[in-house]
Amino acid sequence: MDLTLNIWRQKGPESKGKMVRYEVKEVSEHMSFLEMLDVLNEDLIKKGEDAVAFDHDCREGICGTCALMINGDAHGPEKGTTVCQLHMRKFKDGDKINIEPWRAKAFPVVKDLVVSRSALDRVIQAGGFISANTGGVPDGNAILIPKKDQDTAMDAAVCIGCGACVAACPNASAMLFVAAKVSHLALLPQGKPEAKERVRNMIRSMDDENFGNCTNHYECEAACPKEISVQFIAKMNREYLKSMGESTRLKERLGES
Repeated sequence: MDLTLNIWRQKGPESKGKMVRYEVKEVSEHMSFLEMLDVLNEDLIKKGEDAVAFDHDCREGICGTCALMINGDAHGPEKGTTVCQLHMRKFKDGDKINIEPWRAKAFPVVKDLVVSRSALDRVIQAGGFISANTGGVPDGNAILIPKKDQDTAMDAAVCIGCGACVAACPNASAMLFVAAKVSHLALLPQGKPEAKERVRNMIRSMDDENFGNCTNHYECEAACPKEISVQFIAKMNREYLKSMGESTRLKERLGES
């Protein structure tokens, strides 16, 4: 099939970007979307032109780096997939395809279709982990966990941190991402000792990184390649309110003493 691509080109963070039109010929329907971009870049390099910069790594739907807006959809038109899992059979001969980077204040453009998602890393650094002293740590598999809690925790743990929820949200909110990380650990015994401090720190970090607020559009759930439910946002809100209530009571007790 022959396609017309309108791709966002931007030389650097401080440069002014624009959409540039390219024609690609004889694209196989069996190619992935990234393989199609590889073909385009090979042609550009042969012509002595600058290749289109885009993020990719595993190309197996695991790492979440293949972050692209395709015709206005995060990761493209295929539900529950990343861009590297999107195949060209979802398009037809003669189609025009608009390809842009994630659009969010917290995700500044580095070059072309590449954005910096280090803001998500800093949110994780604020509390998305479990602390344990070395030595004498029990095997995680030896801790009995109800199957319902296991299954729910894994539903949250599948988040790959791609940022599609942020890109799809009209407010550029990271609530689904943070909720998945908070809920995953809050549901497991290993995560409960630090649960209250974790949710406060991660939400504070999310606000500091200039992500927007959630207003229940549910675009995050629709765009998530792992189909994570917005129910985890409600779980995170409950954990946050519970932690703030205990924090307030502690301050009151300290004040009384």
